[in-house]
Amino acid sequence: MLVFWAMFAVAAWGVLVPGSLPKAQARFMWWFVGLTFAVLIGLRHEVGGDWFNYLPQLTRASGMTFPEALAMGDPGHYVLNMWVASLGGDIYVVNLIYALVLMWGTMVFCRRQPGPWLALMVAVPYMLIVVGMGYTRQSAALGFALLGLVALGEHRVRTFVICVALGALFHKSAVLLLPIAALASSRNRVLTAVIVGVTAFLLYFLLLLDSADQLWRNYVEERMQSQGGLIRVLMNTLPAILLLVYRRKLVPDPQERKLWLLIAVFALACAPLVPLASTAVDRVALYLIPLQLFVFSRLPRLATTIQGRTTLVLGIVIYSAAVLFVWLNFATHAPLWTPYQFMPLW
Repeated sequence: MLVFWAMFAVAAWGVLVPGSLPKAQARFMWWFVGLTFAVLIGLRHEVGGDWFNYLPQLTRASGMTFPEALAMGDPGHYVLNMWVASLGGDIYVVNLIYALVLMWGTMVFCRRQPGPWLALMVAVPYMLIVVGMGYTRQSAALGFALLGLVALGEHRVRTFVICVALGALFHKSAVLLLPIAALASSRNRVLTAVIVGVTAFLLYFLLLLDSADQLWRNYVEERMQSQGGLIRVLMNTLPAILLLVYRRKLVPDPQERKLWLLIAVFALACAPLVPLASTAVDRVALYLIPLQLFVFSRLPRLATTIQGRTTLVLGIVIYSAAVLFVWLNFATHAPLWTPYQFMPLW
């Protein structure tokens, strides 16, 4: 558990200790922390709920040709495994690449927030430790999604679509983010709808067509359940409510506000759907985790005094620490994360 708390402490230190480093050194420190987190996530040994599940996939991909790997579900995953195996790499290389993608998206996204370290600290307990180390393929898709959300916030719709498409190559559920661009865009809505529609159709045809029936049966008709799914969905619900109530103070820019209000509505819509298919909703809710980073990093804006701002920041630190504590000590699958083992020292 010490490694997980150390990750949290580093991010919390960035929040609580005012920085006085020159700009270049501060930027270096920021990316050094991101790279360190990526190494800790990627070079874990037998840590995470799906660590052992990926070993046979790597073995299977090592015997594939490129067309065979490309024809698999989530082709990006199998092509990457095939290339890594052909170069003599192992599961640690695969996991490190996925961790680098996740941290790349995380650091770029957090840097765009008014409180970058606050956003990173909020990301540590669940997005980085649980998703990064337990949902390997989807963590890569989430990394691309974070890059896409930054692009969409800057009105670069095509970049957003490309990022989502790249994420869908590793976990097809990422395609569910595409409607956000069409609904949130206010510049040339017709062109946006066409781009998103064509891309969604192509991704469905290439990635989902053969497995759509099976996914529907598993996740909806058979009501596959995900333990803790409701709690994870409710973690998105809190910032969604805060954003709806304080939207003008938290997000002064009207266009940016429109995008994140839409994401907040999606987050709220997930809660009543959990009893129908908690696993399906849980998977979708993972892509809404950036809402937590976005809202909590802006929450100090609500304070009108230094004391009020300090209180809000401390409250967010305590809340995030409580999330990590509760998950590590009470989550059903937490024993799969502990003890943390680092491959170079194993």
